[in-house]
Amino acid sequence: MRAIGQESLGGPEVLKVVEVDPPEPGASEVLVRVHAAGVNPTDRWNRATGGLLGGSPVRLGWDVSGVIEAVGVGVTMFKPGDEVFGMPRHPREAGTYAEYVTSPARHLARKPAGLSHVEAAALPLAALTAWQALVETADVRPGQRVLIHAAAGGVGHLAVQIAKARGAYVIGTARSAKHAFVLGLGADEVVDYTRVDFASAVRDVDIVIDTIGGDYGPRSLRTLRDGGIVVSLASPAEASLASEAHALGLRAGFMIVEADHAGMKAIAALVETGRLRVEIDTVLPLEQAARAHEIGEAGRTTGKIVLSVVGEDPFGSERSSDLR
Repeated sequence: MRAIGQESLGGPEVLKVVEVDPPEPGASEVLVRVHAAGVNPTDRWNRATGGLLGGSPVRLGWDVSGVIEAVGVGVTMFKPGDEVFGMPRHPREAGTYAEYVTSPARHLARKPAGLSHVEAAALPLAALTAWQALVETADVRPGQRVLIHAAAGGVGHLAVQIAKARGAYVIGTARSAKHAFVLGLGADEVVDYTRVDFASAVRDVDIVIDTIGGDYGPRSLRTLRDGGIVVSLASPAEASLASEAHALGLRAGFMIVEADHAGMKAIAALVETGRLRVEIDTVLPLEQAARAHEIGEAGRTTGKIVLSVVGEDPFGSERSSDLR
């Protein structure tokens, strides 16, 4: 089968198409014929640094949407032919930039019938991150004020919708050109971080979702009300930030998204009830994985980048091209 591999760490150019043997599902695993694979910032970080995967060679990709090809011993929840989506094994290696991938069965869920595989592949890691940060870590409740940084980004635009679905008042940060998009997702306010210091413009926030890192964590503490929390998704919160937060009666912490069947089912339910939609910025064929990483590193995407493995073009646009 074709897959994307790399023999060394480095820039996007290290990503190459390789021919490898298809994997075989073990006990409690399934083999998925990949139709599409999402591209995420953590993919680029692991490509360049080894990240949580260690040194090269590295096989990238966690987001997947496709069709069950075979099931391993002990699997009862899926059968060959089922359409599924999910985030296998994160933060361990999964290798979804490929024509086939194995996954623990319970790291997947049934794909919502109304979504193309390209759209479904854009959801798992980003939507699970938003869900676990907002619902399971911060325990967002109706009426709370939530500040979401980079609200037009991959995680951000889904976090806006999940927070609104939970009844929160949502404030996003984004460039002015993206304000209409963020408001269209349901945000109540949008702050142009290039013109206004969000830490001065926003007050009495219960939850901050920090997708950026750097000084955004410490600055975000200034926006919180007593008992509020900053959930950092970009980098581990330093001990000094946690200590500063504690001294102020606040909380701060770093979260790594985990594979979760129940979370995937909750996301699918939001999609099926019309409360969650994914924005696709760019669709490219598998062999253009390096180009997908280049686009992501430019930092101007709205929504998600997806690799189409079987040449699907759900948008009828030039954003996707056939592989064969």
